[in-house]
Order: sequence, then C-alpha cells, then structure tokens
Amino acid sequence: MADWRPIIKCRNDGFPRIMGIINVTPDSFYKKSRVNNLEEISEKAILMAENGADWIDIGGESTRPGASEVRLEEEINRVSTAIEIIRDELPNIGISIDTRKSKVAMSALKYGADMVNDVSSLSDPEMKNVILENKCPICIMHMKGIPGNMQNNPIYEDVVTEVKQYLRGVSEELIESGVESKNIINDPGIGFGKLLKHNLKLLSAGREIISDNSMPLMWGVSRKKMFGDLLGRNETKNRLAGTLGVAAMSPTKEVDIIRVHDVPEHLDLFRSMAALEEG
Repeated sequence: MADWRPIIKCRNDGFPRIMGIINVTPDSFYKKSRVNNLEEISEKAILMAENGADWIDIGGESTRPGASEVRLEEEINRVSTAIEIIRDELPNIGISIDTRKSKVAMSALKYGADMVNDVSSLSDPEMKNVILENKCPICIMHMKGIPGNMQNNPIYEDVVTEVKQYLRGVSEELIESGVESKNIINDPGIGFGKLLKHNLKLLSAGREIISDNSMPLMWGVSRKKMFGDLLGRNETKNRLAGTLGVAAMSPTKEVDIIRVHDVPEHLDLFRSMAALEEG
C-alpha cells in the first residue's frame, strides 16, 4: 500500500472525487472499461490520471447481473499485475481494488492498492482482518442477493430505510473491530438487486442512507441498466448523457466519490458547474 493517504472526502469546492474504472476482465458489462494486455492497462490508467481521475478502481471479476464467480487464483493474477503496473507509472494516484475476496484484497494492497471496494460488504469474514492489518479505507455496498440472481424481482417495503439499516449494521461491525468511521465509504449499490424505482429513490435520498456523517458516500451509476429502463437507451454506448445527468446532481446530494467509466467528461461537467457557481 502507498505511504501517502489518498483523499476520500469530496473536494474543497464541494464536487466529488472522480474514480475511473478499469476492468481486467473479458465480460464486464461495458466493453470499453476492459483491458486486454499490460500496455492497455498502462495507457488507460495514465490517460485517466491526465484527465482528472483522483482514483482508479481495478476489478478482476465482473459483478454485472448474471455474472459467474471467478476462481481465486485467476482473479489474483489479473489484478495484481495491473495494480503493480499502475503504481509504478502513477505513484500519486489512489488505487482501489474491487473484490469480494479477502485474499485478492490482501494481494492487491501488497502490490500498491490503497482501498478495498467490497460490493458484498464483508461476505468474506476475513476481509475485516485485511482492512485492520493494512489500516486502509473500505467501501461497503448494499446488494440484494449475489450477481447471479440479484435482479430476479427484488422487493423492498422501504428501500431507503432498508439500505440504510444494512449499511449501518456493516459499519458498526467494522467500527467495533477497530476501523475508523472516516475510512468506511458507503455505497447504496445502484443496480445491485434494485429496480428503476428503487435506484431513483436511493439517488434522491443521497446522504440519508448514511448513519454517521463522518463516513464518505460513493455513487456508482455509470452507464448502468437504469438508463435503459429510464431513457430507453438499451446499449451501454448510448448512456453517457443519462450518467452525466445523475452526476450533475451529486454535489447537492453530498457525494464524496463518483465511480465512472468516462473520466474527462465528468471532470468537464464538474469544472463547468464550479465556474458557473463562481461566476
């Protein structure tokens, strides 16, 4: 893990930190987020950093709806090399490892990652020990079910209350183990076991899902299926405008990190918005 501490709270101007997505996978839902060789990893990461990314999130296992689990050894091999390359090229970028497995997280942190992005929120009981041993931030996310079945008619009585209660329970477990609340990022899990109406309610709620205001909030909405349901944009390549529309609302919802495929477009959006506010 890097000696410095990347910032996980929003910028001083109130706009979110930008986390770019790189998937070392053959099956992630957005084709352009995938990389196929070492040269592509390096080029993509450098370009993201040049275009304003504060963070890069590396994933070696797709968690799209219906995805199958990747073998442990294969996932470790995919992400460790990618993280080592990025850390060598970009010593001052924040690197997040997107994994549900504690052994993958441990390897990634060894090779230079700074944070764990666990979409399963401690489904691996050893993940807490990894976080404590490395004293690193962790992002916990709400997901109903697992990627293989999460979109099979998810039902909620009150999605905002249920997601908040779930994240509070996981947060309290981490805090009782010794993790500082400021290092626990909360993610409502847009598209993870939710229908369009659930996604919209959670996005409208913003920081209402967080039980302790010292904990950062992360949104991951980039090019997701909700824009197919909402706008009729069934192909991922046509979902950028909808993604930016949600991103434009993120400062009013006090979002700290926004996880995206399109880094320069989000930076342009936030810079334009900041200029209008100043002007």
